[in-house]
Amino acid sequence: MSDGDDLARLGVVVVGGLLAAVFGIVVFVIVPGSLAELLGVLVTVGVVLLGARAAGDFADSVFPDYNVANVAVEGPITRDGSTPGPIPGSALGTTADDVVEQIERADDDDAVDALLVKLDTPGGQVVPSDDIRRAAAEFDGPTVAYATDVCASGGYWIASGCDELWARRGSVVGSIGVIGSRVNVSELAEELGVSYERFAAGKYKDAGMPLKELSQDEREYLQGLIDGFYDDFVERVAEGRDMDPAAVRDTEARIYLGDDAHELGLVDSIGDRDAVEDRVAELLDAEVSVREFTPKKGPMARLRGGATAVAYAAGAGVASAFVDGDRDFRLRL
Repeated sequence: MSDGDDLARLGVVVVGGLLAAVFGIVVFVIVPGSLAELLGVLVTVGVVLLGARAAGDFADSVFPDYNVANVAVEGPITRDGSTPGPIPGSALGTTADDVVEQIERADDDDAVDALLVKLDTPGGQVVPSDDIRRAAAEFDGPTVAYATDVCASGGYWIASGCDELWARRGSVVGSIGVIGSRVNVSELAEELGVSYERFAAGKYKDAGMPLKELSQDEREYLQGLIDGFYDDFVERVAEGRDMDPAAVRDTEARIYLGDDAHELGLVDSIGDRDAVEDRVAELLDAEVSVREFTPKKGPMARLRGGATAVAYAAGAGVASAFVDGDRDFRLRL
Protein backbone atom coordinates (compact mmCIF):
# COMPACT_ATOMS: atom_id res chain seq x y z
CA MET A 1 0.00 0.00 0.00
CA SER A 2 1.48 3.39 -1.05
CA ASP A 3 1.75 6.57 1.03
CA GLY A 4 -0.83 8.12 -1.28
CA ASP A 5 -3.30 5.37 -0.45
CA ASP A 6 -2.63 5.89 3.26
CA LEU A 7 -3.43 9.59 2.97
CA ALA A 8 -6.50 8.93 0.84
CA ARG A 9 -7.78 6.36 3.33
CA LEU A 10 -7.26 8.78 6.24
CA GLY A 11 -9.01 11.51 4.27
CA VAL A 12 -12.06 9.31 3.71
CA VAL A 13 -12.31 8.52 7.42
CA VAL A 14 -11.92 12.18 8.48
CA VAL A 15 -14.44 13.46 5.94
CA GLY A 16 -16.91 10.73 6.91
CA GLY A 17 -16.59 11.61 10.59
CA LEU A 18 -17.03 15.35 9.94
CA LEU A 19 -20.08 14.79 7.78
CA ALA A 20 -21.61 12.59 10.45
CA ALA A 21 -20.88 15.25 13.10
CA VAL A 22 -22.50 18.01 11.05
CA PHE A 23 -25.52 15.84 10.33
CA GLY A 24 -25.91 14.93 13.99
CA ILE A 25 -25.67 18.54 15.19
CA VAL A 26 -28.16 19.82 12.64
CA VAL A 27 -30.71 17.05 13.07
CA PHE A 28 -30.49 16.39 16.79
CA VAL A 29 -29.33 19.72 18.30
CA ILE A 30 -30.22 22.74 16.14
CA VAL A 31 -33.58 21.58 14.83
CA PRO A 32 -35.14 20.31 18.09
CA GLY A 33 -33.95 23.39 20.06
CA SER A 34 -33.48 23.39 23.81
CA LEU A 35 -35.95 20.60 24.50
CA ALA A 36 -33.58 17.94 23.36
CA GLU A 37 -30.16 19.54 23.53
CA LEU A 38 -28.73 17.08 26.03
CA LEU A 39 -30.19 14.11 24.25
CA GLY A 40 -29.07 15.62 20.98
CA VAL A 41 -25.48 15.81 22.11
CA LEU A 42 -25.51 12.17 23.21
CA VAL A 43 -27.10 11.04 19.98
CA THR A 44 -24.66 13.16 18.00
CA VAL A 45 -21.74 11.37 19.61
CA GLY A 46 -23.33 8.06 18.67
CA VAL A 47 -23.88 9.19 15.10
CA VAL A 48 -20.29 10.38 14.84
CA LEU A 49 -18.99 7.03 16.01
CA LEU A 50 -21.25 5.13 13.63
CA GLY A 51 -20.32 7.45 10.79
CA ALA A 52 -16.62 7.07 11.46
CA ARG A 53 -16.97 3.31 11.59
CA ALA A 54 -18.94 3.23 8.32
CA ALA A 55 -16.36 5.51 6.72
CA GLY A 56 -13.58 3.27 8.01
CA ASP A 57 -15.25 0.18 6.55
CA PHE A 58 -15.68 1.99 3.25
CA ALA A 59 -12.06 3.13 3.29
CA ASP A 60 -10.94 -0.44 4.00
CA SER A 61 -12.81 -1.66 0.96
CA VAL A 62 -11.55 1.12 -1.33
CA PHE A 63 -8.01 1.43 0.04
CA PRO A 64 -7.19 -1.91 1.67
CA ASP A 65 -4.02 -1.92 3.78
CA TYR A 66 -3.53 -5.71 3.68
CA ASN A 67 -2.79 -8.38 1.12
CA VAL A 68 -2.70 -11.52 3.29
CA ALA A 69 -5.48 -13.04 5.39
CA ASN A 70 -4.83 -14.90 8.62
CA VAL A 71 -7.35 -17.44 9.91
CA ALA A 72 -6.92 -19.26 13.22
CA VAL A 73 -7.90 -22.82 14.11
CA GLU A 74 -7.55 -23.12 17.88
CA GLY A 75 -8.78 -25.72 20.34
CA PRO A 76 -10.84 -28.86 19.64
CA ILE A 77 -12.49 -28.82 16.20
CA THR A 78 -16.25 -29.35 16.10
CA ARG A 79 -19.12 -28.30 13.91
CA ASP A 80 -20.36 -25.53 16.23
CA GLY A 81 -17.31 -24.95 18.41
CA SER A 82 -18.87 -26.76 21.35
CA THR A 83 -17.60 -29.76 23.25
CA PRO A 84 -19.61 -32.57 24.81
CA GLY A 85 -21.01 -31.72 28.18
CA PRO A 86 -24.10 -30.75 30.13
CA ILE A 87 -24.37 -27.35 28.45
CA PRO A 88 -25.08 -27.64 24.72
CA GLY A 89 -23.23 -25.22 22.50
CA SER A 90 -20.54 -24.29 24.98
CA ALA A 91 -18.05 -22.51 22.75
CA LEU A 92 -14.69 -23.88 23.84
CA GLY A 93 -13.04 -24.80 20.55
CA THR A 94 -12.97 -24.11 16.85
CA THR A 95 -16.27 -23.65 15.06
CA ALA A 96 -15.59 -25.28 11.70
CA ASP A 97 -18.36 -23.43 9.86
CA ASP A 98 -16.97 -20.09 11.08
CA VAL A 99 -13.46 -20.94 9.89
CA VAL A 100 -14.76 -22.04 6.49
CA GLU A 101 -16.71 -18.76 6.23
CA GLN A 102 -13.57 -16.76 7.07
CA ILE A 103 -11.51 -18.58 4.44
CA GLU A 104 -14.22 -18.11 1.80
CA ARG A 105 -14.57 -14.44 2.74
CA ALA A 106 -10.82 -14.00 2.34
CA ASP A 107 -10.93 -15.80 -1.00
CA ASP A 108 -13.66 -13.42 -2.22
CA ASP A 109 -11.71 -10.36 -1.03
CA ASP A 110 -9.88 -8.86 -4.01
CA ALA A 111 -7.23 -7.43 -1.68
CA VAL A 112 -6.20 -10.84 -0.36
CA ASP A 113 -3.50 -12.60 -2.36
CA ALA A 114 -2.44 -15.28 0.15
CA LEU A 115 -3.77 -17.17 3.15
CA LEU A 116 -2.13 -17.95 6.48
CA VAL A 117 -3.70 -20.68 8.61
CA LYS A 118 -2.68 -20.64 12.25
CA LEU A 119 -2.97 -24.09 13.80
CA ASP A 120 -3.04 -24.69 17.54
CA THR A 121 -5.34 -27.66 17.90
CA PRO A 122 -5.26 -31.27 19.11
CA GLY A 123 -7.78 -32.24 16.42
CA GLY A 124 -11.45 -33.06 16.69
CA GLN A 125 -14.39 -34.21 14.62
CA VAL A 126 -13.68 -35.78 11.26
CA VAL A 127 -16.04 -34.02 8.86
CA PRO A 128 -15.64 -30.50 10.33
CA SER A 129 -11.85 -30.90 10.09
CA ASP A 130 -12.20 -31.96 6.47
CA ASP A 131 -14.46 -28.99 5.70
CA ILE A 132 -11.70 -26.63 6.82
CA ARG A 133 -9.07 -28.57 4.87
CA ARG A 134 -11.18 -28.40 1.71
CA ALA A 135 -11.74 -24.65 2.10
CA ALA A 136 -7.99 -24.08 2.47
CA ALA A 137 -7.22 -26.33 -0.50
CA GLU A 138 -9.71 -24.41 -2.68
CA PHE A 139 -8.30 -20.97 -1.79
CA ASP A 140 -7.13 -19.17 -4.91
CA GLY A 141 -3.57 -18.27 -3.96
CA PRO A 142 -0.67 -19.46 -1.83
CA THR A 143 -1.73 -21.06 1.46
CA VAL A 144 0.76 -21.46 4.28
CA ALA A 145 -0.17 -23.19 7.54
CA TYR A 146 1.93 -22.64 10.64
CA ALA A 147 1.81 -24.59 13.88
CA THR A 148 2.22 -22.83 17.19
CA ASP A 149 1.92 -25.17 20.18
CA VAL A 150 0.03 -28.16 18.75
CA CYS A 151 -0.81 -29.29 15.23
CA ALA A 152 -2.08 -32.81 15.75
CA SER A 153 -4.52 -35.17 14.14
CA GLY A 154 -7.38 -33.08 12.71
CA GLY A 155 -5.07 -30.07 12.75
CA TYR A 156 -2.58 -31.95 10.60
CA TRP A 157 -5.47 -33.07 8.36
CA ILE A 158 -6.16 -29.36 7.74
CA ALA A 159 -2.47 -28.62 7.13
CA SER A 160 -2.40 -31.28 4.41
CA GLY A 161 -4.71 -29.04 2.37
CA CYS A 162 -2.24 -26.12 2.45
CA ASP A 163 0.72 -25.54 0.17
CA GLU A 164 3.22 -25.47 3.03
CA LEU A 165 3.37 -26.22 6.74
CA TRP A 166 5.70 -24.41 9.11
CA ALA A 167 6.28 -25.16 12.77
CA ARG A 168 8.28 -23.98 15.75
CA ARG A 169 11.04 -26.16 17.17
CA GLY A 170 8.90 -26.84 20.21
CA SER A 171 5.66 -27.43 18.30
CA VAL A 172 3.96 -30.80 18.70
CA VAL A 173 3.12 -32.16 15.25
CA GLY A 174 1.62 -35.37 13.91
CA SER A 175 -0.76 -37.88 15.48
CA ILE A 176 -1.87 -39.01 12.04
CA GLY A 177 -4.44 -41.51 13.19
CA VAL A 178 -8.03 -42.07 14.23
CA ILE A 179 -9.32 -43.26 17.57
CA GLY A 180 -12.62 -44.76 18.59
CA SER A 181 -13.56 -45.49 22.17
CA ARG A 182 -16.44 -46.63 24.32
CA VAL A 183 -17.08 -46.99 28.02
CA ASN A 184 -17.86 -50.56 29.11
CA VAL A 185 -19.98 -50.54 32.27
CA SER A 186 -21.69 -53.87 31.70
CA GLU A 187 -20.08 -55.52 34.76
CA LEU A 188 -20.91 -52.55 36.96
CA ALA A 189 -24.48 -52.56 35.68
CA GLU A 190 -24.75 -56.26 36.48
CA GLU A 191 -23.54 -55.64 40.05
CA LEU A 192 -26.13 -52.88 40.44
CA GLY A 193 -28.87 -55.04 39.05
CA VAL A 194 -29.22 -52.99 35.88
CA SER A 195 -30.01 -54.98 32.76
CA TYR A 196 -29.93 -53.98 29.11
CA GLU A 197 -32.94 -54.84 26.95
CA ARG A 198 -32.52 -54.39 23.23
CA PHE A 199 -35.19 -52.87 21.00
CA ALA A 200 -33.50 -52.03 17.72
CA ALA A 201 -33.96 -52.54 14.00
CA GLY A 202 -30.68 -53.46 12.37
CA LYS A 203 -27.96 -55.77 13.56
CA TYR A 204 -25.42 -53.09 14.44
CA LYS A 205 -27.72 -50.28 15.54
CA ASP A 206 -26.69 -50.56 19.19
CA ALA A 207 -23.06 -51.50 18.59
CA GLY A 208 -20.97 -49.67 21.15
CA MET A 209 -23.65 -49.32 23.81
CA PRO A 210 -21.84 -49.23 27.19
CA LEU A 211 -24.34 -51.45 29.03
CA LYS A 212 -23.47 -54.56 27.05
CA GLU A 213 -20.39 -56.48 26.01
CA LEU A 214 -19.23 -56.11 22.43
CA SER A 215 -19.67 -59.18 20.29
CA GLN A 216 -16.84 -60.15 17.96
CA ASP A 217 -18.91 -59.07 14.96
CA GLU A 218 -19.56 -55.67 16.53
CA ARG A 219 -15.89 -55.24 17.39
CA GLU A 220 -14.88 -55.98 13.81
CA TYR A 221 -17.59 -53.64 12.50
CA LEU A 222 -16.45 -50.70 14.66
CA GLN A 223 -12.78 -51.37 13.92
CA GLY A 224 -13.66 -51.36 10.23
CA LEU A 225 -15.04 -47.84 10.60
CA ILE A 226 -11.83 -46.71 12.25
CA ASP A 227 -9.70 -48.38 9.57
CA GLY A 228 -11.73 -46.70 6.83
CA PHE A 229 -11.24 -43.24 8.32
CA TYR A 230 -7.55 -43.96 8.82
CA ASP A 231 -7.04 -45.06 5.22
CA ASP A 232 -8.68 -41.83 4.07
CA PHE A 233 -6.51 -39.80 6.46
CA VAL A 234 -3.31 -41.42 5.15
CA GLU A 235 -4.38 -40.91 1.55
CA ARG A 236 -5.13 -37.21 2.05
CA VAL A 237 -1.89 -36.56 3.93
CA ALA A 238 0.18 -38.45 1.37
CA GLU A 239 -1.43 -36.52 -1.48
CA GLY A 240 -1.31 -33.12 0.20
CA ARG A 241 2.24 -33.51 1.52
CA ASP A 242 3.53 -35.38 -1.55
CA MET A 243 4.63 -38.28 0.64
CA ASP A 244 4.66 -42.03 0.22
CA PRO A 245 1.59 -43.45 2.01
CA ALA A 246 3.88 -46.07 3.59
CA ALA A 247 5.97 -43.28 5.14
CA VAL A 248 2.81 -41.74 6.59
CA ARG A 249 1.77 -45.08 8.08
CA ASP A 250 5.26 -45.52 9.50
CA THR A 251 4.63 -42.57 11.82
CA GLU A 252 2.18 -44.87 13.65
CA ALA A 253 0.13 -41.88 14.80
CA ARG A 254 3.03 -40.65 16.93
CA ILE A 255 3.60 -36.99 17.73
CA TYR A 256 6.91 -35.26 17.00
CA LEU A 257 8.62 -32.05 17.98
CA GLY A 258 9.09 -29.56 15.19
CA ASP A 259 12.66 -30.49 14.26
CA ASP A 260 11.90 -34.21 14.15
CA ALA A 261 8.73 -33.59 12.12
CA HIS A 262 10.82 -31.54 9.69
CA GLU A 263 13.34 -34.35 9.25
CA LEU A 264 10.51 -36.79 8.50
CA GLY A 265 9.02 -34.48 5.89
CA LEU A 266 5.90 -33.78 7.94
CA VAL A 267 6.85 -30.09 8.10
CA ASP A 268 8.34 -27.95 5.32
CA SER A 269 10.28 -25.47 7.42
CA ILE A 270 10.99 -24.38 10.98
CA GLY A 271 10.41 -20.76 11.93
CA ASP A 272 8.33 -18.23 13.82
CA ARG A 273 5.50 -16.04 12.55
CA ASP A 274 7.94 -13.46 11.14
CA ALA A 275 9.71 -16.16 9.14
CA VAL A 276 6.37 -17.39 7.85
CA GLU A 277 5.45 -13.89 6.70
CA ASP A 278 8.83 -13.56 5.00
CA ARG A 279 8.08 -16.79 3.13
CA VAL A 280 4.69 -15.47 2.02
CA ALA A 281 6.36 -12.25 0.84
CA GLU A 282 8.73 -14.41 -1.19
CA LEU A 283 5.84 -16.34 -2.70
CA LEU A 284 3.99 -13.13 -3.59
CA ASP A 285 7.13 -11.20 -4.53
CA ALA A 286 5.68 -8.28 -2.58
CA GLU A 287 5.67 -6.75 0.88
CA VAL A 288 3.21 -8.45 3.21
CA SER A 289 0.54 -6.86 5.37
CA VAL A 290 -1.65 -9.30 7.28
CA ARG A 291 -5.27 -8.87 8.33
CA GLU A 292 -6.82 -11.16 10.93
CA PHE A 293 -10.09 -12.59 9.66
CA THR A 294 -12.45 -13.39 12.54
CA PRO A 295 -16.01 -14.73 12.74
CA LYS A 296 -18.80 -12.28 12.03
CA LYS A 297 -20.84 -12.31 15.23
CA GLY A 298 -23.13 -9.73 16.78
CA PRO A 299 -22.57 -8.42 20.31
CA MET A 300 -25.33 -10.58 21.80
CA ALA A 301 -23.90 -13.74 20.25
CA ARG A 302 -20.44 -12.89 21.59
CA LEU A 303 -21.81 -12.20 25.06
CA ARG A 304 -23.89 -15.36 25.10
CA GLY A 305 -21.05 -17.54 23.85
CA GLY A 306 -18.59 -16.07 26.34
CA ALA A 307 -20.88 -16.54 29.33
CA THR A 308 -21.64 -20.12 28.33
CA ALA A 309 -17.98 -20.94 27.86
CA VAL A 310 -17.05 -19.57 31.28
CA ALA A 311 -19.85 -21.48 32.98
CA TYR A 312 -18.98 -24.72 31.22
CA ALA A 313 -15.23 -24.42 31.82
CA ALA A 314 -15.81 -23.80 35.51
CA GLY A 315 -18.12 -26.76 35.95
CA ALA A 316 -17.07 -29.42 33.51
CA GLY A 317 -13.73 -28.78 31.81
CA VAL A 318 -12.88 -29.23 28.17
CA ALA A 319 -13.43 -32.33 26.06
CA SER A 320 -12.08 -32.98 22.58
CA ALA A 321 -14.17 -35.97 21.46
CA PHE A 322 -17.71 -36.15 20.23
CA VAL A 323 -20.42 -38.65 21.00
CA ASP A 324 -22.68 -40.20 18.39
CA GLY A 325 -26.28 -39.60 19.34
CA ASP A 326 -27.27 -43.23 18.71
CA ARG A 327 -24.51 -44.91 20.69
CA ASP A 328 -21.84 -44.03 23.19
CA PHE A 329 -18.99 -44.63 20.76
CA ARG A 330 -16.46 -41.83 20.46
CA LEU A 331 -14.58 -41.14 17.27
CA ARG A 332 -12.08 -38.39 16.67
CA LEU A 333 -9.02 -37.38 14.71
